[in-house]
Amino acid sequence: MSYRRTARAYRRDVARYYRGFEDRPRARMGAIAVMLVAALGVAAGIIFSSSSGAKLSATSDAATGAACVSSSASTGTTTPATTASAVPADSASPSASAVTSASIISGRRWRPHHPAPPSTAPTTTAAPTVAPTTTATVPPTATASASPSSTACVTPSPSASATTSAPAPVANTACDIIVPANPLSAQGLATPYQLTGTAGTSAAQSGCTMANNANLGAFVQATILDPATGALSVYEPLVITQGTTPAAAPVVPTLPAGAIVTIDFGFNGTTLTQVGATPEALRQGDCADGLDGSVFGQVSFCNGINFFRAAAQDEARGRLTVPASGTSPVTGQPCLTTRSFDVVDQDPSDNVTTTYLLTASGQTAQLNAANTAALAGATQIVNGSDNKLLTAFLDPALGCTPFQVPDLSQDGAMGTSQALNELAAAKNQAAPVALVPENDEMVLVNDAFSVRKTDLYRAEIGQLPVSAATDATSSPASFCQNMVNIQTPFLAASQSALAAGGSPVPAVGDNLLTFMANRLSMSFANLSCQTYGLTDPVTVTLDANGVATAATFNTAQQTVTNPGGGTPPPPGHRRGRRGHTLMDPSGG
Repeated sequence: MSYRRTARAYRRDVARYYRGFEDRPRARMGAIAVMLVAALGVAAGIIFSSSSGAKLSATSDAATGAACVSSSASTGTTTPATTASAVPADSASPSASAVTSASIISGRRWRPHHPAPPSTAPTTTAAPTVAPTTTATVPPTATASASPSSTACVTPSPSASATTSAPAPVANTACDIIVPANPLSAQGLATPYQLTGTAGTSAAQSGCTMANNANLGAFVQATILDPATGALSVYEPLVITQGTTPAAAPVVPTLPAGAIVTIDFGFNGTTLTQVGATPEALRQGDCADGLDGSVFGQVSFCNGINFFRAAAQDEARGRLTVPASGTSPVTGQPCLTTRSFDVVDQDPSDNVTTTYLLTASGQTAQLNAANTAALAGATQIVNGSDNKLLTAFLDPALGCTPFQVPDLSQDGAMGTSQALNELAAAKNQAAPVALVPENDEMVLVNDAFSVRKTDLYRAEIGQLPVSAATDATSSPASFCQNMVNIQTPFLAASQSALAAGGSPVPAVGDNLLTFMANRLSMSFANLSCQTYGLTDPVTVTLDANGVATAATFNTAQQTVTNPGGGTPPPPGHRRGRRGHTLMDPSGG
């Protein structure tokens, strides 16, 4: 009972904090109504002019096309950049003001009236694996200021319009994940999650299968706290393709009385949206995949706020002891954490460390000794993850050991998790501490900075909200400056140890060092760090295939010269998971 009182008090505190950023929704809704009326008038004018436009001569069409191209080019060079200010961008956004007070207080995207899509057998025409876009491996500076497309405003002739074919299909980057009923219970954890396409679409979502893991695989991970003793354990709920069955029945975990469970989601595509298997499933799990109307993207959570609050209480009472990270015998420095500027990228601490087994028939199973023996020929599949990068690549290369606890899906073998990494970082990371910055693409709202969405993401992984204190290290400008000034010397000083490590993704770098160097350079561009007066500190040598084979580092310390003039990353600057897979993968 005392914990429930504390949780309610915590939510009231969060509500008070968020209300400081609320606008007057009625006034804004009135403005929106005016804009809608104006838009309808414009639409009517367009329809009228369109019917008359069929009589224009070919000469008029050509003139119109030339004017259109000229206008596009002019617009691309004269539109002023958005200037950051002390007021959160989302507090001045009409879309943000449309969020109800209830959703701001809860920070949830509960959809009790959004049922799961109907169960259908997986299509046999799944989209083939799409190669990463070529812009993912070229030097970031080459794409930092892309010009408008020259074909954005072409006016076809009347004869051409009669035979215009449908546009070529675009590679799918979004899927849904069906969350089972009572997801925080033992039975809920053992009930397979289902990966599927968005309801109402077909061919565009045909790649939403676990067999298409490299592009659209989804992964789930639970971390469990016994509040009475402080004992921790982990469990990997299974994800299957909707319409299939597990290759092996999931283990039903035994949970301690009063267990507090947090569930983290990871995705190898761009956008994964939670859907409840029942009308109450998402509410039962206290689940969040973004601020109302704006999803995080690859990641989402269930019950993270309650879990980290309870863990902090158990630490304070001496029940939970988070081990020290230790010292690297290779560098002589403290072992790394997910909040270390030595290793962060543009969206720190995202995705999970879960591994599944995938059979030739496309079925999945939990990774454990029994399933490995029974499913001969099954391959291991993983989630592109900052957390996996730390625990499976960087820690071994530096002689460090990640925080591990018994894994209930692997007969008690020791395992890692995203939540464990965050607990270790909260306990051990010395200043300056890297927190999720507002220019992380996952916490933008309509391509603008959002304090509320950033705070929600941070709260779900146990991080402090945006404030003057946290801005000292992790405001957009401060994050960029710290990443450049801290990570560059670390990579330069650790070249021998990292060069001996295997590359998480050979398409990015031929070893762990060149991979990390290329990732830092890409992160610099993805966060628009140049807008703060900083310079990319890495020069990468690429081979004919765009793979980094060497890197040089400029370790000169830099200072932000334009702290308030930065802008959010431009929309579409990262073309789906293709770029993201290359920057913080787990391997494979």
